[in-house]
Amino acid sequence: MPGKDFVSRITPQETASLTDAAVGDLAQRLARRLLGAPSHPAPDDPAQALALLRVLDHLKQATERLQQEAATAAARAGAGYPQIGAACGMTRQGARRRWPGLFHHSTEKPTEHPTMTTPARPFDVLLVEDDIADAMLIEEALSERGARNLVQVTDGVAALEHLRAPGTPRPDLIVLDLNMPRMNGRDLLKVLKNDDDLQTIPVVVLTTSTAPDDVTGAYSSHANAYVTKPVNLEEFERAVQSIDSFYLDTATRPRL
Repeated sequence: MPGKDFVSRITPQETASLTDAAVGDLAQRLARRLLGAPSHPAPDDPAQALALLRVLDHLKQATERLQQEAATAAARAGAGYPQIGAACGMTRQGARRRWPGLFHHSTEKPTEHPTMTTPARPFDVLLVEDDIADAMLIEEALSERGARNLVQVTDGVAALEHLRAPGTPRPDLIVLDLNMPRMNGRDLLKVLKNDDDLQTIPVVVLTTSTAPDDVTGAYSSHANAYVTKPVNLEEFERAVQSIDSFYLDTATRPRL
């Protein structure tokens, strides 16, 4: 893409120099306009410097607002925190701290949150996860492989309500945590695999539990896979992407 080639030819130092010059010129013009001052004020008059300081403060606030809007637009278009951070010269973690909640997760009552639109491929993922931080990490990991129609619900009851709602797209994959309020993942898995309309949807249990009873119980209830959440952030991301890669790219899905 020509735009990408153009960006790659500009070093961070050149970008900073051009930006400083442009912002400085704009700030000087706004300060003079604010004061109604001549183009060349007296050097010993502090009014011009104070007006410039005021304008620069407002420009900083405007920049922060515009950065928030741009980060939100990038997330909606399918960019993850790694790409957003890189655009601002910071790490993924730095971008997440600066702009938390770009993917619209909520601590409100259990409900579904459509977060990705216009996917590159028609993949629908239902994430049943009540931990907001883990949900954000999972969405970020999926976004790096391409846009997904991701819906997050926070317990088994909300998952069944979503799945059984008239007109709801059938998910290609369900990613399921075990420990949740109202109806936990163990009970939801049993319901899913005993429902003639839902039992063929691949269900991957993604949980912190390494308890043998949980592993055995999940497979006894016909989970398609059981994955323990890694503690390391990069390993967590790779685990999610491996699930996505296998079930949505490699495995053959049933025709309905």
